[in-house]
Amino acid sequence: MEYQHGGDVYTYEGMIDFSANINPLGPGSAVVQAAHDALDRMTQYPDARCRRLKKALAGRLGMEEEYFIFGNGGAELIFSLVLAERPKKAVLLAPSFLEYRQALQAVDCEITLFPLRESEDFQPGEEYLDCLKKEIDMIFLCSPSNPVGNVIEYKLLLQILERCRDKNIRMVMDECFCEFLDSWEEHTLQEQVREYPNLFILRAFTKMYAMPGLRLGYGMCSDQGLLDQMERMRQPWSVSVVAQEAGEAALRDREHPVRTREYIRRERARILKELDRLGIRYYPPMANYIFVRSESDLYEELKRRGILIRDCSNYDGLNRGYYRFAVRKKEENTRLLEELKMIYERRGCRWQNPL
Repeated sequence: MEYQHGGDVYTYEGMIDFSANINPLGPGSAVVQAAHDALDRMTQYPDARCRRLKKALAGRLGMEEEYFIFGNGGAELIFSLVLAERPKKAVLLAPSFLEYRQALQAVDCEITLFPLRESEDFQPGEEYLDCLKKEIDMIFLCSPSNPVGNVIEYKLLLQILERCRDKNIRMVMDECFCEFLDSWEEHTLQEQVREYPNLFILRAFTKMYAMPGLRLGYGMCSDQGLLDQMERMRQPWSVSVVAQEAGEAALRDREHPVRTREYIRRERARILKELDRLGIRYYPPMANYIFVRSESDLYEELKRRGILIRDCSNYDGLNRGYYRFAVRKKEENTRLLEELKMIYERRGCRWQNPL
């Protein structure tokens, strides 16, 4: 299988990995301890229903327990959802997360791409509503978006949701980076789950709680028929004992997301200030990663210097010259900025906006 994502530290061993958008503060000591303690139960099968974790999550979010489904990361849920519904036609934003396309292609779904304009900072507008026709079965949206890191206007999200209900379209809302937003509760469609059975919200512990190696994602939906069908599509013990225990511990730590948002806000502002000074074109970010365009081949240049960033040229709608990198620890961010400074000063190049 060709690896097309960030975080490939096995191929690029020893590099500083800016290519995966993981919480730089890590999972927190309580989560690490819970995962460690759970190893004593490796002789047991995990709870296939994730009952304790489900109860804890429902209590934390103030939602009904029956609305939740868990998986081996968000990716398993994307594939389970598509396999459960087998859509014939779907709409994807371009650019957007590669897994949406891969899952849809697995069921031979016809995909229509809705191209986002660079001149509008890759932000969808009301014209997106025009592509939501009755023959469309499913759409995927992501806010904050991957790879750009901006958010879809909340008013527009509600319009899309209403149109999808009218046209009987499954709206999949990827909110995996939502918790990195300031006042993130103002951006989520969580409360609409009760009223709109056609809405499926996707989230994961991967990013905020820095658990990509444990694989823990969840979905929210009030369509019980869909959730039952998804359960039949997935293997029964895909969420390990260790992942479930770590997830419960993460939900108990209410301060970790607060500390993380404060840290990301501070470091992101510092990085952007330096990018402005260097003349590197970026698109206003709201999450824990920054999307840039450069005349220099930053991926290869930085790789030679021991730093791995995400080359975004394999995203639909993008080509060579677009890159994404995460906000990491302060000293690592400083190292990245120093290397960028040397690259730009050596080449004497500053970004010239062609638009």
